[in-house]
Amino acid sequence: MQKSKNKNLFVGMMALLLASILLGYGLYKDRAKLVSAEEMLQLVEQNHADYAYLEGGYLYLKINDKYYKAPQVSLPIRELTMKVPLEIRKEYDIYSLLFDTAVVLFIIMLGVGIYRLFRKDNTPKERIIVEQKKPFNKEILSRSYEEKEILDIRISPTMCNVTFNDVAGIKEVKEELEEIIDFLKNPKKYQQFGTKLPKGVLLMGPPGVGKTLIAKAVAGEAGVPFFYQSGSSFAQIYVGMGAKRVQDLFRRAKLAAPSIIFIDEIDAVGKARGGLRNDERETTLNQLLTEMDGFEDSKGVIVIGATNKIDVLDEALLRSGRFDRRIYVELPDFHERIKILEVHLRNKRYDLDIEEISRLSVGFSGAALAALVNESALRAIKKKRKMIVMEDVLASKDKVVLGKRKQLSFTHDEKKILATYQAAKALSAYWMEMEFEKISLVNEGIKEFDKELFSRSELYNKIKVLLSGIIALEIHYGEGYSNCEEDLSKAKALAVEMAERYGMGSKIIGDSNDALQILSDAKSEMKEFFESSKNALKSIEERLLEQERLSKEEIRGILKEAMFVES
Repeated sequence: MQKSKNKNLFVGMMALLLASILLGYGLYKDRAKLVSAEEMLQLVEQNHADYAYLEGGYLYLKINDKYYKAPQVSLPIRELTMKVPLEIRKEYDIYSLLFDTAVVLFIIMLGVGIYRLFRKDNTPKERIIVEQKKPFNKEILSRSYEEKEILDIRISPTMCNVTFNDVAGIKEVKEELEEIIDFLKNPKKYQQFGTKLPKGVLLMGPPGVGKTLIAKAVAGEAGVPFFYQSGSSFAQIYVGMGAKRVQDLFRRAKLAAPSIIFIDEIDAVGKARGGLRNDERETTLNQLLTEMDGFEDSKGVIVIGATNKIDVLDEALLRSGRFDRRIYVELPDFHERIKILEVHLRNKRYDLDIEEISRLSVGFSGAALAALVNESALRAIKKKRKMIVMEDVLASKDKVVLGKRKQLSFTHDEKKILATYQAAKALSAYWMEMEFEKISLVNEGIKEFDKELFSRSELYNKIKVLLSGIIALEIHYGEGYSNCEEDLSKAKALAVEMAERYGMGSKIIGDSNDALQILSDAKSEMKEFFESSKNALKSIEERLLEQERLSKEEIRGILKEAMFVES
């Protein structure tokens, strides 16, 4: 009987305390309406606000007994203080402190009460035996914990201090992005012309060239919130969680607009659909596509993606309206490496010939150059020197290169072979009026313009360009080299397509003999061409060896100079 009374008293006290907590929550809960930064500025402009205050990372605004709030990070607080009285409140006032105390007391009393009421074990022995035999399901406990962790993840923006002054050697990339930065800074200037902000920018290039740093610099230059996510962070093991994360990311970015979302290694979530099915990844990708170009308005939000595997991305992700701009970030050339080295040596004492280091580091990415400088500094400290000297750089170079592909660390003789090979391709492409953008010593040869329809002569000329490097090396050095593998493979495949697929050989239904004849004729013609163009080839080769990258216009100038000297 006494135990029953104690239970009733305990239940009554718990009910009273719970009612008090609910009443306190109803009185003091945050009733402010969440709005975006743009809407908050409009409210201030169009209404006479009573007052405003900062609390918990939000700006609260009172207008006619109604409260509104917006993220503090995306608002020009200094400008707002000129238009409305502003006070800064402490994170915890007396009411919130009392409320939190009541909650803690409720939890303590609940635990103590349960322990005291049920400390005597009245469970039948038979039930104890059954429960002891029941296996412990660790998987369920683990899953509950993981789900809680996923739900607790918060996506928050950062304000970047990185600017283009901290990023060297990407002049062409900067020019492409300056317009977007200006749009983020001065949106009204473009809106007057009915111009829309590009929805997405895709940065492509090999690892270590600075794609993430470029995205941070854009956010830093524009002075807007920066949301960073890796593609793998959307890959969840629970159905729907990846799509929910994408939705939450864009929702927060819209509230902080104008803002930038940066998705690193976007190929982890943006791979082409079909083939080996992965329903969760496809659902996540569909949500990303919808957010970038769906019915939901993503005004003021730019998505910057980075990848070194553009060939695996879904076509829907690459179409216009999603990633409107694609920017290829190449490995730095000679002059760009000098600028990158100067940035990383800025706060260090050294006695170095930076130009010589740049010549020794052909094929190094920006990240590799940063590692080279850091390793050199560590070695100087180890040797108890007061500054970095050339000996430290030379000793550290092999350590940085270790683990990379051989082609990323060329000897002087290898660079000369590559220069001859690439110069021959550039000369033949220019002479046959093939449209291309540039030729490079360390990257994947000629950067051609996209084209869908080719004539027989165009395809034949393409084969001749692919064979040019091989022929030039045979003439100049008397033998072939292993760097021709990729071009030779492309030339053979193209010759087979011409003969067997397009009927462009000696017979309308061609075979391997026709393909072989196409290759043989092309090689014979190009051998005659290079025998009579040795001076022009040498001029391009020397300039490419010096600059490591040449545009079509620069090649035109070199050939004009060579013709003038010969005459």
